[in-house]
Amino acid sequence: MAIIKPFKGLRPPKNIVKELACLPYDVMNSEEAAQMSNGKETSLLRITRAEIEFEKGTDSHSEKVYQKAASNFNDFQDKGFLIQDEEPHYYIYAQTMNGKTQYGIVGDAACDDYKNGIIKKHELTRPDKEEDRKVLTRHLLANIEPVFFTYKAVPEIDVIVADTVNNNTPEYDFEGAEDGFRHQFWVIKSSDTTKILEDLFKDKVPCTYVADGHHRTAAAAGMQDEFSKNNPNHTGNEAYNYFMAVHFPDNQLQIIDYNRVVKDLNGLSSAEVLEKIKESFDISVVQETTIKPEKLNEFSMYLDGKWHKLNAKPTAVNNDSPVDSLDVSILSKHILEPILNIKDLRTDTRIDFVGGIRGLNELSKRVDSGEMAVAFALYPVSMNQLMNIADTNNIMPPKVTWFEPKLRSGLVINKLN
Repeated sequence: MAIIKPFKGLRPPKNIVKELACLPYDVMNSEEAAQMSNGKETSLLRITRAEIEFEKGTDSHSEKVYQKAASNFNDFQDKGFLIQDEEPHYYIYAQTMNGKTQYGIVGDAACDDYKNGIIKKHELTRPDKEEDRKVLTRHLLANIEPVFFTYKAVPEIDVIVADTVNNNTPEYDFEGAEDGFRHQFWVIKSSDTTKILEDLFKDKVPCTYVADGHHRTAAAAGMQDEFSKNNPNHTGNEAYNYFMAVHFPDNQLQIIDYNRVVKDLNGLSSAEVLEKIKESFDISVVQETTIKPEKLNEFSMYLDGKWHKLNAKPTAVNNDSPVDSLDVSILSKHILEPILNIKDLRTDTRIDFVGGIRGLNELSKRVDSGEMAVAFALYPVSMNQLMNIADTNNIMPPKVTWFEPKLRSGLVINKLN
């Protein structure tokens, strides 16, 4: 069963939380980070993207950048930008987008749960990205940003969350400058409620799932190994045996589509591409206005200034395999690989990926500009599909899930010392 523990959060005062809280480090480049933090002395980007403190073009993985992140982290605490709670707490983090709110419980997840498969994953990780997060953890001795977890909803936990939210004023309540979404944050101060929550997770939540943050999760487990080897008095109860995660019930989450654009047609004409596509798909509609996929196994393609609705034929769908039945797999197996010669989504530079939050107009824009030759829009993966992949120890293809809103970094930090 899942182990989730309260912790003594390091948090900003209310009056600076909107300026300090920022988007996750991996959804922006250095230039965007510099723009977002411009004029904001307390922006957490000065820690999570510390290369912005140096001249343009500075390698974000250089030692001086990690050292600057650590220096700024210490300064933030010395200046009172971040203050540690005196007692361990759980926290509730609510995000509202387009009138829909999702409520997550912030707590410490156990590294051992990840190693033992109680925390389940659905993506592969890259060693270089894991190492980057490990190096930052060594310098900061803290989980500076939370990971995004989900679990199968438990009514008793929902009741506690609702009671806390309805009967207490949030500690933080603001709209994100970049996304315009509402972010609210409560501290659960009742020790009785804390104990009940801890027991409920232990008794009612058999496993949790990494929704977003596979590299940070893997890095936390790797750092546990490193810290424990260097500690002759290791007991298993040290802070480094845990890492910070926001746990959302599955029935409140929605995965957004994650679409594809391709630079060329692999030497084929548009007519030849269409003819080959017809072997596995029915092309039912062709029009100049946007076509959005409305169900699984339905795709839309933008080519030569027109949108095409593609419906996968039954012979193209393998429902016996959790991975092969995914729309991204169908697209790869029947279009990207055999027609456009894109074999490896992780390494092929001819393909790019566009989060659905940008809208389908972003796809047509990139094709019309001449940058790309064709675009494909997909129906989003469901939470059931994600959990089924993880439960069967399978791995999703790259760039399948896009969660929105993104967690704000800086609302709470977990120190490891």
